[in-house]
Amino acid sequence: MRPGLDEYFLKIACVVAERSTCRRHNVGALAVRDKHILTTGYNGAPAGLKDCLELGCLREELGIPSGTRHEICRAIHAEQNVIIQAALHGVNLEGATIYCTHTPCNLCAKMLVNARIKRFVSFGKYNDISFQDLFREAGIEMAILPRPPMQIGTLD
Repeated sequence: MRPGLDEYFLKIACVVAERSTCRRHNVGALAVRDKHILTTGYNGAPAGLKDCLELGCLREELGIPSGTRHEICRAIHAEQNVIIQAALHGVNLEGATIYCTHTPCNLCAKMLVNARIKRFVSFGKYNDISFQDLFREAGIEMAILPRPPMQIGTLD
């Protein structure tokens, strides 16, 4: 069967997550408007800098629980990279839907509110639910869907 749009874009977010250089969570995200992908992003070290695959995970070494002390992490979150890529390439995210493999942390949620997205779709839950109140107050629609099947279907 042909996947619906939400499943289709969530599958693409999973492929984007394969580029992640985080040892804890491989997160992928994309911004979509009018059925077109605007930008993508994954979590990892700033461009050109050493990443956790090379250096090891400082948060892991210090025993810092997921969802806390984000400033210790050397990675930029996938949602942040979606916004950064949009800024670098002159792409307006207003009214876009963000598809992401995980729900956002509080900081990413605030950035997405300011980017004026209209919808956020995910299947994975990050260890921080404070985004829900922010999104509700900002009028951002949220959808937490089942994880899409990872096999690729063709009509051969």
